Amino acid sequence: MCIYEIAVIVGEDGRTVSLTGPGTVVIFRRIDAIWQRERIFPFSLEHVNGLPGLRRNVAELVAFLGECRTFVAQSARGAISFELEKVRCHVWEITGIPEEFLDSVCLEIKEEQEVIPPSVAVDAVIPIPFETVPGKFTVSITEIQRKRSGVSSKQVLQQFLRRGNFTELEILCEHLPPWIGVEMEFLGIQIETGHNDLNEIRVLLKKQN
Repeated sequence: MCIYEIAVIVGEDGRTVSLTGPGTVVIFRRIDAIWQRERIFPFSLEHVNGLPGLRRNVAELVAFLGECRTFVAQSARGAISFELEKVRCHVWEITGIPEEFLDSVCLEIKEEQEVIPPSVAVDAVIPIPFETVPGKFTVSITEIQRKRSGVSSKQVLQQFLRRGNFTELEILCEHLPPWIGVEMEFLGIQIETGHNDLNEIRVLLKKQN
């Protein structure tokens, strides 16, 4: 039986909201292939004064989370994010409805946590973006996502994106890495998604002028 827990803070419309709230923290529990709402906790830092009050509220939140160490919010900035990171709670920034991204987050976590046996690590190949015409690159991460080789999408893409030496980057993938949206907002890059004839997701990233 495969069990995972992911905490998501959502508003009244069921979409993610800021980590500071107000909102409801929902623990989603995945048993085999089904996500279920396990427990809920109203949370807000709107009227919290000072660092002691913040830490008290965060301590209550951490107690509610229990062993769950994955938290998703629309945005996570400042002291509360730092306090959660201190207790090894990894915070993701994703906009949307939980049912649309929980599987992707789960897959990405498995890729990052997977330990590579020595025999596999030697053969693991990290794809490199290929320049098709000046400034335009393409890369496929489909195989590493399908084979669970222990190579994560962040290892392939994050440093390349942050260097910014491109005008367009086409990414072919099995599923869209959840962290991509956060990077695009941070770097000011437009994103377009679609599918190709091989049933892969085609992501096109364009630098804004």
